[in-house]
Amino acid sequence: MSRLLLRDLLRLATVGLRTRKLRAALSVLGISIGIASLVAVLAISETSKADLLERIERLGTNLLTVGPGESFFGEEATLPAAAAPRVRLLPQVESAAAVTVVDEATVRRSSYVPAEITQGIAVEACDPQLLGALEGELATGRFIDRATERYPAVVLGSKAAERLGIDSVDGIVQVFVAGRLFTVIGILKPQPLVPELDSAALVGYPVAAQAFGTERSPTQIFVRAREGERQVRSAAALLPDAADPWAPEEVAVSRPSDALQAQAAAEGAFTSLFLGLGAVALLVGGIGIANVMIISVLERRSEVGLRRALGARQRHIAGQFLGESFVLGLAGGVVGVLLGAGATAAYAATEGLTLLVPATAVAGGIGAACVLGAVAGLYPAMRAARLTPTEALRTA
Repeated sequence: MSRLLLRDLLRLATVGLRTRKLRAALSVLGISIGIASLVAVLAISETSKADLLERIERLGTNLLTVGPGESFFGEEATLPAAAAPRVRLLPQVESAAAVTVVDEATVRRSSYVPAEITQGIAVEACDPQLLGALEGELATGRFIDRATERYPAVVLGSKAAERLGIDSVDGIVQVFVAGRLFTVIGILKPQPLVPELDSAALVGYPVAAQAFGTERSPTQIFVRAREGERQVRSAAALLPDAADPWAPEEVAVSRPSDALQAQAAAEGAFTSLFLGLGAVALLVGGIGIANVMIISVLERRSEVGLRRALGARQRHIAGQFLGESFVLGLAGGVVGVLLGAGATAAYAATEGLTLLVPATAVAGGIGAACVLGAVAGLYPAMRAARLTPTEALRTA
């Protein structure tokens, strides 16, 4: 009984690839593109999601926002001036701070800049507790406190400072706020949970009332609940009654971290879409291998006939061509995984993220390529095995 040893099978499976290097390279490239797409999509998605979840964990999920909802007639409601002090009395609340948009107020670097050029910067009056409630940080300078809230002092959000061309508060730096000179005393670092504050110029309530006639009716209240999901949910349930006991149904409560979690879920949905596109590319690569193997069978009829005449069995011929397509799939899988990991590394370096390539993506990519290579070579291998020695030598 004739046998085909594993080392002989490996040699036979690679002889066609060694003699037709360009064709083999193109076949490997076809399947590696599909595998690279799958690996890169999974790895980039996991890298981004890990960074997003880390940000959520770092920023905390216990920040709540209270804002005016709609009245019974569909009009925008208003919060009472005492809403923030009442909210601070809740036992589930660590700190709370209100902000109020100063209507028709603009911020300009110079009086020579036309007033209608706002650069998207909003002027907002705020409580001194705002920075603590947000657990935010300053890039430079100091925040508004009890000593400065009565004076023309302003703290800029990160984007507002960038648009005004201010990166430091060393010395005396002044801007025009609604036609009045205000001294910039601080610049905030970016606020991922409250991005609208990045484009804001913050002043104290007393100076806003004196200079612009701003009332204390809050546009928004930022509430830092005590740690623990139970405490956060309890605080969210009590906030409407605390903010406006006379019309709690007109109070809107939201959780900024939910937006980031929704973003993570949305990225998962896009991942599924891109995985589908990668699977199509992989299928095209598999068809390419099948086509190459069929051509290889036709070109090597004389070899098949000679081997059959010398005693090779059908399973030996089938194993040879099936092994060749398997090697093509394996090579494509390895190259694809390396390309996908390289693309992910480049993306992570560009975005400043920590590289994360899931082991399931690596193993799944190589495994899928091997299976696809074997399946693609199944028909050509069976076709080669069915050739009789006389038929193969006569038609060679």
